[in-house]
Amino acid sequence: MDQRIRINLPDQTLELRETNGRLLARYLVSTAAKGAGEVSGSYQTPRGKHLIRAKIGDGQPANAVFVARRPTGEVWTPELGAAFPERDWILTRILWLSGREPGFNRLGKVDTMRRYVYIHGTPSVTHLGEPGSHGCIRMDNGQLVELFDQVAPYTPVEIVDYTLREGHWDELKDDAFAVREAVFVQEQGVPLEMEVDEFDPLSRHLLVRAADGTPIGTARLLPDGHLGRLAVLAPWRDKGVGRGLMDGLLDMAQQAGLARLELHAQTQAAGFYRTFGFVEQDEEFLEAGIPHLRMVRG
Repeated sequence: MDQRIRINLPDQTLELRETNGRLLARYLVSTAAKGAGEVSGSYQTPRGKHLIRAKIGDGQPANAVFVARRPTGEVWTPELGAAFPERDWILTRILWLSGREPGFNRLGKVDTMRRYVYIHGTPSVTHLGEPGSHGCIRMDNGQLVELFDQVAPYTPVEIVDYTLREGHWDELKDDAFAVREAVFVQEQGVPLEMEVDEFDPLSRHLLVRAADGTPIGTARLLPDGHLGRLAVLAPWRDKGVGRGLMDGLLDMAQQAGLARLELHAQTQAAGFYRTFGFVEQDEEFLEAGIPHLRMVRG
């Protein structure tokens, strides 16, 4: 089963999903106290596309202590923690991350692997759900073992610093429309009068904001299972925002009990939707003068 991991820095969560978007597990984590950053010595958590380069610690007991990726023979206890309060405890298992984007999180001073950034276990007294690490991703020990046993080496890991929120049109329309207007009207030439329709008030909407609060992506789910109006601002494409929107749409559909989903995909984007299990139906057609395909999942 092909899988992928997303670590969301604002939400302090780690999600394990099938490649097609189905959510398998969601865990609270703790990332860097100093926020996001890729430079060596910054003690920040790197962003972007990564993979699991190595799995370390299989068979070790819970709370086994690691130094330089080797078990020391110690097992963390509150008493051991009190005796060595200055130690940055790496416990139980290690998933060693490697960047996939040269110049951003790979090679030179921004190389994630050479920075020794891991997903690893942490003492039970650690506060998860809030930043606190020196750059790594801390997890509950039992949950880490669960994750470790499910994932394979080279599983993709995406670390993002955007927020994804769900809401009604009245709540999100100003920011959602700003994104849709920029992408569909200004960039693609869709007539403004076609962009907003009678289905917006009936739909559930998603809005993605960058770390500074700027709206950068949006999408909607109609009550009958139609997905649409997925738009990401040009500078944010290929940074996981579209995948985050699709994952959010699929989660909403599952919560609503919608087993069959349909969308009209711009033909050039059909490959993206295939990765989520959508299959083409019928022949290509024009919508707002742009080639589209009807695609169905379920």
